[in-house]
Amino acid sequence: MSTQESVARETEGLTIPLLLRRNATDYGDLPALSSADDESAPTLTWSQLRAQVAAVSRGLADLGLRAGQRMIIMAPSRPEHFIADLAAANLAAIPCTAYSTLSSEQISYVVNHSAAPVAVLAGGAELQRWLPVLDELPNLEHIVVLDASAIPDGDDRFLSFAGLRERGEALHATEPEVFERVTDEIKPDDPLSMIYTSGTTGMPKGVVLSHRNAIHEAVAVRARHGTPMHASNIAYLPLAHIAERELSIYLPIVYAGHVHTLADPKGIVAALGKVRPDVFFGVPRVWEKMVAGLKNMLAGVPEERRNALIGANELLQQGYKLRSEGKEVPPELAERIAETDRTVLAPVRQMLGLDRLLLASSGAAALPLEVLYFIAGLGVEILEVWGLSETTGAVTANSASSFKAGTVGRPIADVEVRTGEDGELFVRGPIVFLGYLSEDGSIEPATDSDGWFATGDIGTIDEDGFVTITDRKKELIITAGGKNIAPTRIEGLLKEHPLIGQAVAIGDNRPYVTALIVLDDEIAPAWAASKGIEAADIATLAGHPEIRAEIERAVESANDRLARVEQVKRYHLLTKAWTPESGELTPTLKLKRRIISERYAPDINALYADA
Repeated sequence: MSTQESVARETEGLTIPLLLRRNATDYGDLPALSSADDESAPTLTWSQLRAQVAAVSRGLADLGLRAGQRMIIMAPSRPEHFIADLAAANLAAIPCTAYSTLSSEQISYVVNHSAAPVAVLAGGAELQRWLPVLDELPNLEHIVVLDASAIPDGDDRFLSFAGLRERGEALHATEPEVFERVTDEIKPDDPLSMIYTSGTTGMPKGVVLSHRNAIHEAVAVRARHGTPMHASNIAYLPLAHIAERELSIYLPIVYAGHVHTLADPKGIVAALGKVRPDVFFGVPRVWEKMVAGLKNMLAGVPEERRNALIGANELLQQGYKLRSEGKEVPPELAERIAETDRTVLAPVRQMLGLDRLLLASSGAAALPLEVLYFIAGLGVEILEVWGLSETTGAVTANSASSFKAGTVGRPIADVEVRTGEDGELFVRGPIVFLGYLSEDGSIEPATDSDGWFATGDIGTIDEDGFVTITDRKKELIITAGGKNIAPTRIEGLLKEHPLIGQAVAIGDNRPYVTALIVLDDEIAPAWAASKGIEAADIATLAGHPEIRAEIERAVESANDRLARVEQVKRYHLLTKAWTPESGELTPTLKLKRRIISERYAPDINALYADA
């Protein structure tokens, strides 16, 4: 039986509520959901999780939430978030997690566009963003708050999550058959959830996914990697991010996994050490920071030990690169690699909490090759994937047995990818979303008559079927001389230096390429201290001659690997970090190029002052 046949057969007729019921029945005593933030919080087994989902589902129904209606959730990754999401899905309603960084204006847009009658908020921080626009939300009838102490006095639209659950528990205890009946009525092609795109340009769109989308993606990804049943992972990215939603809600339901929620992504390093997960997905920034931190730490290690670690890293990289090129690793080299890995690198992985990893992956943006190689030199081989919210996550993925460094792998089971005349990638298959939510509540398909979805990504497909992403169609730089340039390649090379946290290449309709560069607010102070440079903040460091000289060397190093037309002729070093909160990055840490261009227009214009 082919992989395609097995995936199609395994997913036929399934829905997320049916799988949740299966897990509660067949794996009821196995762990399902734990909090990595609160070690005193009890772990929910699959039977306990479903019982709580049933209670909250009945509570939401009692509030008037109905099939097809949307429910907005704004909360970090914590067990209640998962319960609320699945509770709405078990009503055939459509849960939608909104990024917590949305402004009040964006909240007003999302809630009104979705016509959501119910919202679930974490607490005071979220309420501060919602309160200014509450009177602009005519469809919003009920606001459930996880932190009861944050509920405003005298407003009967608000109720606590605990109160909702208690009300639902009583209803479920009286009529348990109601919950089971709704579970049976939901169909594979019904809407399961909605994601508002993170909005690098313009207002976000509501991407509506089906049960079939989510389950096929989960089963196909598991088939690609051979992930075992009951694998553990850490949910630390926003659940509005398609990768986290698929990897931490739907995939664990398919294989009855164990999810550890982490409300603050900044705590991921400590959480890795505690959880030691089987599966870990990191956006490129997470892997970049890990490498920068390790390289910075190496500087303080005694010379003999440092040389041993560097030598071991280079040895494992050598084997990895051979296999990436499809070549055999000579037996003698393979033996040296195995021994070095066991004696030198295994303790490093254990220290990082990566010693149990069965699958390490990365997506959402390109991972610089130097980062990929360095991590491979630790014995952790990151498998890059490519996908979008509209494709329910991964369209393509490398695997441990079939990969090419620098590519995003081959299409997963039952999925087709082709290129258009201009290099744009098109996708067809059961992971392609139902469509975008219209203001009238209907779902507008976004595929052509043959089922192809235009992704907006530019890429190539080699003779072996491996896909390489070169850039976003809307983000290509076209210089005044008519040259097409991919900014992400330039930016990736610049960010290979640990001092550089973010970089944006400029050059559209300009005579040459320039860049805005931002110091890494975590690595730069430590790097400076190791050089005897004392500075209290990034702004001071950005003006230090030694820092500026190192940035100059980083730019020269990047330029050495770029064609002349791509090289950065001038750059400007900024004095503060970019974050989603400051507005230059999306919640998924992608560059908001339009915002950056507008906000730093004087700095950019100065780079072309005498052009």
